[in-house]
Amino acid sequence: MSMKPRLISGDTPTGRLHLGHYVGSLEQRLALQATHECFFFVANIHAFTTRAERVSEIREHTLDIILDYLAVGIDPKICTLFIQSEIPAIAELTILLSMLLPYQRLMRNPTVKDEIVTKQLGDNYPFGFLLYPVGQMADILSFKAQVVPVGEDQFPLVEMTREIARRFNQVYCGVSPHLKDIDYPGAGGIFPIPDGLGGRIKRLVGTTGPNSTGQLPKMSKSLNNAIFLSDTPDVITQKVMGMYTDPNRLRATDKGTVENNPLWIFHDAFNSDVEWVNQTKELYREGRIGDVACKKKLIEVLVDLIEPIRLKRLQYEQDIGQVMKILSEGCEKANQISQETLKQVKQAMQQDYFA
Repeated sequence: MSMKPRLISGDTPTGRLHLGHYVGSLEQRLALQATHECFFFVANIHAFTTRAERVSEIREHTLDIILDYLAVGIDPKICTLFIQSEIPAIAELTILLSMLLPYQRLMRNPTVKDEIVTKQLGDNYPFGFLLYPVGQMADILSFKAQVVPVGEDQFPLVEMTREIARRFNQVYCGVSPHLKDIDYPGAGGIFPIPDGLGGRIKRLVGTTGPNSTGQLPKMSKSLNNAIFLSDTPDVITQKVMGMYTDPNRLRATDKGTVENNPLWIFHDAFNSDVEWVNQTKELYREGRIGDVACKKKLIEVLVDLIEPIRLKRLQYEQDIGQVMKILSEGCEKANQISQETLKQVKQAMQQDYFA
């Protein structure tokens, strides 16, 4: 067993990964893969909660994300990559954990409530939609993860996981509720109490303007406002040149607003030349530089970031056999660890009849 702290993180397959995923979680994963025992997975079962009839799409997007992981720099020699549906212990642990989660506590999760609204589900959603947050907890706890890099909208899920881990340890392992979180494993608890880890940018906006409430929406494939890690330079150029900026700035000589302006939000996020950014912001405010010049600079920055990722992705696309070998080995390791966790869980719950 590795002496490194264990880390787990994953993505639901809704399409290829974009810059919002990059700053929200991927950067953290890349930075920590050498210092942590890392497990990265595609949560394909969770995709069925709202797209159960679109099986081919889910399959395609699952492989898309694996390709993006490898292309962005996740190293399969030191990290474990797997697909959620290939790990049956997660499903069984989901059922067991669901017995410890009150329905009302689940419905207070702001992420669940927000998704019902943003996806316009109303009352028309499957039972699995309410079960998927429990499945997310099982994703984390099956591997006894201590660190969970997540986007801002998933922090409530991590907090709920912490609650369930404490409750399981108290009810079935006899751990005192008065202990500090860090002391649970040493006191006989099966599950460590995991910590969420946010990215350097909590919520990257998209390329389009404000929504009906006046807010800049976050980057999302469904909103058609995303720049993907697999976009070509021409596509990046097209998206940046069409980017929403300051609607009151009609000419290059008009004074511009930097605040709440996607153009400058992106420069702050991705342009490492801080001196240029600060100086050019002042020129922009004074009406001494136009949007086009600032967008061209942003295009250079984003192409420099994305093009190596895109080219590496193309290499993996041409060797799918190698990708599937990486996944097969990752799933084998993930199954060994998750099955051992499930065995310990059943022992603690006195349901190991044929041990």
